[in-house]
Amino acid sequence: MHGRCVLTSAVTPPREAPARVTTEAGPFALMSGDAVVKVEPAAGGRIVSLMLGGVERILQKARARATTPPLYWGCYPMVPWAGRLANGRIPTEDGEVRLEPNLPPSAIHGLGFDKPWEVVERSDTSVTMACDMKGLGWRFGGRARQTLRLGSVGLDLELEVGEYSRRGPAGLGWHPWFARPESGDMALRLDAGEVLVVDENLVPTGEVRSVTASEDLRSGPALGDRRLDHAYVRAKGPALLRWPDLDLEIEFDERLSTVVVHTPSEGVCVEPQTMWPNAPLLAARGVHGTGLRTLEPGESLRVSERWSWRAA
Repeated sequence: MHGRCVLTSAVTPPREAPARVTTEAGPFALMSGDAVVKVEPAAGGRIVSLMLGGVERILQKARARATTPPLYWGCYPMVPWAGRLANGRIPTEDGEVRLEPNLPPSAIHGLGFDKPWEVVERSDTSVTMACDMKGLGWRFGGRARQTLRLGSVGLDLELEVGEYSRRGPAGLGWHPWFARPESGDMALRLDAGEVLVVDENLVPTGEVRSVTASEDLRSGPALGDRRLDHAYVRAKGPALLRWPDLDLEIEFDERLSTVVVHTPSEGVCVEPQTMWPNAPLLAARGVHGTGLRTLEPGESLRVSERWSWRAA
């Protein structure tokens, strides 16, 4: 791969006035109209609260499973890979790199979600944060930047990784934990008819199969007691998440066509991402369509998506 590698959605958010520079790392709020987004840079650069219509839409830390690493609350960026890597294995031209599993037996969701992010720019409605890519035996270097821009009816999210010190794999996405309502059900619409086959450790094998009736979300069914944990492939946007009082649309394009849906009892996750879980190992085995990107030093990968909302 040569030159700059850039991946963006079809949605281009408007540029606002230059933001002030700050080095603060404590939690803070972005506000626009009655929408309030709370961000905690020290907790993996994650969104820790999304108040819409006076109701919390993000699963809070206090209500989540208390685990190490902190995987089960908020909305955090997945960088420089998304999903599980079987036994942390990354084949390269110079031999296999083996990452330390952070959710044994897998290395999962990248390097940024449990590290502090530096705030490099902030205004009342936007923030840009940065984080160096290191840990777990990652040998490729890199630096990530995440920007959030809040409007009265939408949130634009942008994530970029680059500045690798050597040629290496790259994949990006976000992992939102949406809170279930206090009463009533949620519904989810996703235009996708196929999911990845996984092994006993939830690691994709490289095979693809058609969805079953309970996995089919194309009609926007109520979730009820469906307990999904599936990587939908060749998905088409937008996805639509519905509370009894609010619709939240997640816009993405064909380049973010792997969407992981996870629906445990405490929350609902809808995660468009650029790569299949386990993509480095699958691509090395000759599996096509994994979405894996390989960056040379000087190249970068960027993604964006938009959440927009309206009363149901």
